Order: sequence, then structure tokens, then C-alpha cells
Amino acid sequence: MDKQLIIAVSREFGSGGHVIAEELAKRFDLPLYDSSLLRKIAEERDLNLKNLSRFDEVPKRRFLSRRVRGYDSSPEAAIAEMQFNYMKEMAENGDSFVIVGRCAETVLSDYDCMIPIFILGEMESRVKRIALLHSLSDQDAEDLIENMDRKRKEYHNYYCEVKWGDSRNYDISINSSALGISMTVDILETFIRKKIEIES
Repeated sequence: MDKQLIIAVSREFGSGGHVIAEELAKRFDLPLYDSSLLRKIAEERDLNLKNLSRFDEVPKRRFLSRRVRGYDSSPEAAIAEMQFNYMKEMAENGDSFVIVGRCAETVLSDYDCMIPIFILGEMESRVKRIALLHSLSDQDAEDLIENMDRKRKEYHNYYCEVKWGDSRNYDISINSSALGISMTVDILETFIRKKIEIES
């Protein structure tokens, strides 16, 4: 694609947001970054990926960290800032990509080429999806969903002023349960192409 395009996908756990991001990456022929962003950073900087991954998109444990001369001592904050800075470097270099989570809609908000999306879903369909994917009972699936959403919310809200899931933070918020994953991707593709066309 000639014009720079960054698609930032935030998602509720179990909404199919990651699958939707993967499909959008295919349709726009863009690289997809999720936990792979940390892998890319680790490879380029010769860092231990296993150690870094423990703190990827993990809420900061406030009682185990402190600020020293303006710097945060927590590994969670260090990993988050490392990824934020790397995303900005890619955007500044003119790269186009799809990014999942990692506060991208806020971190990259200064770039007009960035289209932020939030994927949500009905609890019933999310439970069904997670129970099937992870071979869990419905109750265990619901507990996992609530736990993961809480962590994502805490992580996002620590680093961003606008709250996680607030529709004002995104160009479009869409309920993937309403029409299913495939049609949700179709709608998002149409929206993105129209937005590119209008802004060209």
C-alpha cells in the first residue's frame, strides 16, 4: 500500500479481536504485531525474550515499584515503554502495520495514518468462544474473561488518560457478536478503505 496505514486493534478478551486483526493484516497486506513486537525488539537488541515476555501487557504492581529521578523501577513499566517507543519509531519511519493492544491508539494518536478500532462482544458468545478454544467449562471461561479484561483495563488505564473501551478513543467500536467474525472483518475493511479514500 502506497500511503502509510496503521491499524490499532484493542479488544475485549474472547471477542475474536486478535483473529479480526490477523484478517485485516492479510486484507491490507500488512505485518501484524502483537506479542511478536516484543520478539522483534528482543532479536534486534539481543535481549532475553523469555524474561521480557513475563511482563508483556501486564498491569504494573504499584507496591513493588517506585520512581527514582523520574524513572519507574518496575519491569512492567520498562517493557511497556520499550514497546511504546518502538511503535513510535516504526510510525516515524513511515512503516505500515496492524498492532494489537499495547495502548497503540493512544501512543500513536499523533499519526493521522492511524485508525484505532475497539472490538467488543456479548458475554455469552465470548464465553462460548473461550470455552471451546481452551477446553474450559462455561464458568471457568467466564472467570478467565473477567480476569483478562480486568488486566487489560488496568494496563491501559495506567498509561492512558482516556479509559480502555471508551468509544471516544476509537474511530469505530464494533460488537463482533452481532454479525460474527467474518462479517465484522468485512465491515471494518469497508470502513478503513472509505476512511483512506476520504483522507486521500
